[in-house]
Amino acid sequence: MIDKNSIDPAMSVPAFYAGQSIFLTGATGFLGKVYIEKILRFCPDVREIFILMRPKKGLSLNERLEKMLNLPIYDKLREEKPSNFKKLILVSGDTSQENLGLSNIDRQMLIERVTIIIHNAASVKFNDSLKHVILTNTRSTRDICILAKSMKNLIALVYVSTAYSHLENPIIEEKTYPPIADWRKMIKVAESLDEHILNIFTTKCLNNIPNTYIFSKNLAESIIQEYSSFLPCTIVRPSIVIHSLRDPIPGWIDNFNGPIGLLIAGAKGLLQVLYASNNISQNNIPVDTVINIIILATWKLGLTTLTPESTFFVVNCISPDKKNLLLREFCNMGFKITREIPFEGVFWTRSTLFVENSIIYYILILLWHILPAIIIDSVLKLSGHKAMVLGLQRKIFVANRALKHFLFNEWKFDNANSRGLISLVPSGNREMFPDDFSDIDIKNSFRNNIIGSKKYLFHEDLNRLDAAKTHCKRVDRFVATFKTIIAIGILWMIYKWICS
Repeated sequence: MIDKNSIDPAMSVPAFYAGQSIFLTGATGFLGKVYIEKILRFCPDVREIFILMRPKKGLSLNERLEKMLNLPIYDKLREEKPSNFKKLILVSGDTSQENLGLSNIDRQMLIERVTIIIHNAASVKFNDSLKHVILTNTRSTRDICILAKSMKNLIALVYVSTAYSHLENPIIEEKTYPPIADWRKMIKVAESLDEHILNIFTTKCLNNIPNTYIFSKNLAESIIQEYSSFLPCTIVRPSIVIHSLRDPIPGWIDNFNGPIGLLIAGAKGLLQVLYASNNISQNNIPVDTVINIIILATWKLGLTTLTPESTFFVVNCISPDKKNLLLREFCNMGFKITREIPFEGVFWTRSTLFVENSIIYYILILLWHILPAIIIDSVLKLSGHKAMVLGLQRKIFVANRALKHFLFNEWKFDNANSRGLISLVPSGNREMFPDDFSDIDIKNSFRNNIIGSKKYLFHEDLNRLDAAKTHCKRVDRFVATFKTIIAIGILWMIYKWICS
């Protein structure tokens, strides 16, 4: 709880967090890792952070935590406040299980000690089964709210949703919308029906929502809204979360999700054709900006609970329109930077054609993706290496299809609440929680993103740039020779046909 003898919590964000006990779900995810680092370094007097985690891939909870904390993202925290790692308390559980898979002892511990809940865990795959996402994303939100009702000292419950949870609206405001379905009924259906049977009814259930992830988040928001009548709740809706802008490392990333995966595929020469519109932009938001908003939304909500007023509010965590690039501009900038800082192991020339006609797209997929993949895999096999390019092309195709709705449409977002949060930050905390996009150098930020992808996703050594550039030149010569041979072959066949 807040120490009344300390600095006024309204005048200092770190002072507000002093003595607070936080329960965090999704701690091992992209957002969760950055949240832990930011809180422990900038709000060092936090009492403890309970992190929900399950054993995975043969690793115990302690082994998973140790592996996570060895990541470069925690180097600065390790240097400045190493003792704060002891404030992390593991809680065995699983959001896909009923009641979060908590034991009675752990449940009672959380009830007695937690003051803040950050429900960040979610299955984020667009093609997950309906049963899985409803149990993992929707039911877990209900169970979090049930748990929160038992917590006498709770001052804030922050639910991390997505800015795309209500795509039927061209302008998405900072408010809740009517749900697409009854969340109670959908949870019962997911619990009672076999996964195969439920998959048959998926299209009807989604009702024009593009994927199961968005559907489950839409339902979860309605749960938060309903429970907000007797719980201090807020919903934070990030747009497309990308590399960190500043904290703790510029360019930090740990996944291939969203536009970053497509950009890397293009920079590796694998994405020659993309089923997308040239004329739309995407709203990308740095991960550290999202964490700042979550921390500040909790701060505001926690202070508001001291008054009898309504506490519920929604925050769209998005970047300003003037900082958004068209998809074409996004790709062009990426290709320009990767000429200076190329990835290792490039497979083909780096260029991507945007195609809006599905028939042309499928034809070009065969000619520019499948055929080169077969050729490269044949060369790899002959040289004693494992064939992999055709498999990668299959994944890229699936990803392109899954993202289709977002590559042909764009939305406008209201962010008055987000801007309001930033305006409330005490002057002494502005450097800790910056959110001023006006001075951002987009090209420099993009450069950091490419470097971050090389270092943290592929573990490439930047001292090997010359070797990577040399490899790219060899690939370019091979492709140019291959295209010349094909062109000559086609011309020869035409000549023979005319002369016959």
